[in-house]
Amino acid sequence: MKNYLIFIFSILIGLTAYSQHANFNSQRNWSLHKKELQIGFGATQFNGDLGGSVGVGRDYSLKDIDIQATGLAGWLGYRQRFHPFFATTTSLCVFQLKADDKWSEEPTRYARNLNFQSLCFEVQQRLEFIFAANEKFGSVFNLPGNYSQKNRSQQYYMFAGVGMLYFNPKTVYQGEKVALRPLKTEGQATAYSPFTMTIPVGLGFRMGVSKMWRVGLEMAYVKTFSDYVDDVSTIYANPSDLGSQMAIDLSNPTSGNPAFAPGEKRGDSNQKDAYYHVNLIVTRNLTYKDYGRQRKKYNLKSSGRYKV
Repeated sequence: MKNYLIFIFSILIGLTAYSQHANFNSQRNWSLHKKELQIGFGATQFNGDLGGSVGVGRDYSLKDIDIQATGLAGWLGYRQRFHPFFATTTSLCVFQLKADDKWSEEPTRYARNLNFQSLCFEVQQRLEFIFAANEKFGSVFNLPGNYSQKNRSQQYYMFAGVGMLYFNPKTVYQGEKVALRPLKTEGQATAYSPFTMTIPVGLGFRMGVSKMWRVGLEMAYVKTFSDYVDDVSTIYANPSDLGSQMAIDLSNPTSGNPAFAPGEKRGDSNQKDAYYHVNLIVTRNLTYKDYGRQRKKYNLKSSGRYKV
């Protein structure tokens, strides 16, 4: 983790130094990008109790990624830039999370044989720091925004925020998909909440492909405040405390193995669940179009050619 942070910090220093030689967020240019609509799609990876690589699972670690457990994500956002260095984004993300012990290289987790999948909905509000940018515009017929190879737009930014996640872990039982939360598979007195607060942090890059459109890539780590996104957290329950044969079977598929007897460790409640996002983000500029229309109207009025 320490080496990873040093690497990221080195990149930030380099990009910040580069930005000093670029047309860095001038008032004329950044103000033409104040309002933007974002649409995106990408991939997710779960980081929790299920699945993973060899050894003990680690929080904040990429080593527990299982390619087979990659989920899909869709993104819709509204971005408001309020300062040369800062913007805020409100977003809704719909995505899949899944994990399966059969994909784990850790023998104990593989033998545990638990799995889940969940369709998730998350609303986020985040603050973005634009630490490097090269935003240039020319002009044609007195209208700003002529886009050419010499007038490219690039941004490098980092972000953090808060969010609210809805999750509903499910698995397949006797050929049918069933929800795990109502079964209280760890013998809970009451079912855990399907909602949790989240903290997303990440990095992003985007570049212009026209006056109105930007395309970029974002990588994010999202920490939750729940350890039940995968329905696994504490210890194996006594079968007599579970409400149905379905709950007994799904609580402990390896019943009879002394390593997974009632009271033995089923998950790690000291580490809350998390997940990763890698999204391709397409951005539509909403400000420039309005600005161009107002400027054109002003010029027509000045020449006496404007008709109401």
